[in-house]
Formats: sequence, structure tokens, C-alpha cells
Amino acid sequence: MQPVNLRAFKKQANLHKTTFRRFLGRIESQPPRFLDKLAEELDPQVWQEVDCLSCANCCKTMSPTFTPTDIKRIADHLNTTPEQFKDKWLEFDKKDGDWMNKKQPCQFLDLKTNKCDIYEVRPADCAGFPHLRKKRMADYLHVHKQNVEYCPATFRLVEKMREQLSFSQGKWTITKP
Repeated sequence: MQPVNLRAFKKQANLHKTTFRRFLGRIESQPPRFLDKLAEELDPQVWQEVDCLSCANCCKTMSPTFTPTDIKRIADHLNTTPEQFKDKWLEFDKKDGDWMNKKQPCQFLDLKTNKCDIYEVRPADCAGFPHLRKKRMADYLHVHKQNVEYCPATFRLVEKMREQLSFSQGKWTITKP
């Protein structure tokens, strides 16, 4: 497994994001029956190539949504109340109705090690990120469209899907390289 070169990744992501988003949009509009199985097969390959701890770009540039359950669990872990936790670290996004980090990078990211200081009690959104193996992958394609420019694992998954999927005569087929 190679460490992620964040500068090179950002350059690649910027170069391919429109193509990858278009590709995911096409899948979203007409998902192949075998999409979940393909994602399940590609997932271990992706994780052999991507080392999250060498990257942490998600924690540096994105904010998870904090559910009420997350807030209570993390506040308990930090020996504070949910209200004090929200006042200190979070802001409410009125548009989406979500609690988000006030600042970036995430206040719980140790920038020297790229490790999470509250890993054991991290938000569910963080625990599931980057959502590569969701049961109904078609329901998460909109998330992958966003994450492809932030997450090297998502980028590699979409890249591998593009290498293996072909759309012709109104249907998807697998053309393994």
C-alpha cells in the first residue's frame, strides 16, 4: 500500500472529476443489476492501494453530520453536556438541518499522525466514510459524485469501475481489464 500523495491526488481528482461525475450520473440514471456485487469485489482492491492515515483529506476538508446520538455519545466521552459540546464545536446548518463542525480541519484530527482523537466514539458519518460498500450502492452514487474529489478511495473505486464497466445498446456489461 502506497501512502497517498495528497498534492498528486488533488491534481488527478481535478483533472477527472467532471468525467467521473458524468460516469456516476449515467450509472445513477440506469444502475446495472450487478452494481452492489461489483462494488463488493472492488472494495478490497481499493483498500490495498489507499492508506487513509497517510491522507486524512476528509477530516481536513469536509465535515461529518453529527446526529443527536453522535452528539450525546461524544459529549459523554468528553465529560461535557451535549449543549456544551454543540456550543464549543458545532454549528447548525439551517439549509440541511444538520449539525456540522464549526471549523476545518476537524478539531479531533491530530495533524501530526492523521489519527482521530475520538476514533472510538466518532460520528457515524465518519465511521461509514467513504461509503464504498453500502447495500444499495445506487442510493449512494450522489455521495460518490461529491467525494470523488476529496477521497482517494472513492476516486480509485470509480476509476476501477470505469475500467470494468461498459455501456452499450442501453445496458451495462463488465469488461474486466
